Amino acid sequence: MADHFQLRLAESRMLAPAVRHMAFERADGAPFAFVPGQFVQIHFAYPDGKPTKRSYSVATVGNESGAVPRIEIAVSYVEGGAATNLLGNLPIGGTIDASGPYGRFCLDDKDANRRYLLVATGTGVTPYRAMLPQLQKLAARGAEVALVYGARNESELLYGEEFEAFARQNPHFRFYACFSRAERAQPRTHDRAGRVHVALAELKPDAAHDIAYLCGNPDMVDQAFALLKDAGLPVPHIRREKYVSSR
Repeated sequence: MADHFQLRLAESRMLAPAVRHMAFERADGAPFAFVPGQFVQIHFAYPDGKPTKRSYSVATVGNESGAVPRIEIAVSYVEGGAATNLLGNLPIGGTIDASGPYGRFCLDDKDANRRYLLVATGTGVTPYRAMLPQLQKLAARGAEVALVYGARNESELLYGEEFEAFARQNPHFRFYACFSRAERAQPRTHDRAGRVHVALAELKPDAAHDIAYLCGNPDMVDQAFALLKDAGLPVPHIRREKYVSSR
């Protein structure tokens, strides 16, 4: 059940030229309980007083206790955006109104598939960061994970080093970085030139054994959904979350 609370900014840093990582603590000191894949809503008002809200996936890597001391999110810069103005100018210690958790873009304990295909662009990768403790345990039932992440260039690859480190520590997890504009100066083994569909096609989606998660740009989500559906994956095995930049 969603709760309403105030958040106090504890940390803020740039992840990419137009994306900020922000870590909040509840102003009442309570921990935040959520399931990886869920999101929070930030509530505020336009200059004319009209109330509005924005949704952000929780990026916090917890310990599977279900509650965390900080709510971490990744915020994209939107030219002239009201949320960009609010969050970009929020000082350390500043407070905002929020509610959550919401959403069902979560791993299902009842799944018995052999492989997960996790696909993302932009800040759509944040829920997969939160899922890392769960993904670590999938090897116990013989499941593999392939995270396919699309960015224009290396500077826009959010949390890339964390995913690379996780892949080194967990052989059942592979991380594919797909660059649509410019490759890295020093390419890595699982880098791919092009959009996420290049790596996704290379992975040969298997209708009998795969479950896919798609999160990010709506066009990418729609195209990847079509690719996976053409490969025979049942619609219930293609789980989607579209990220739309709002002013």
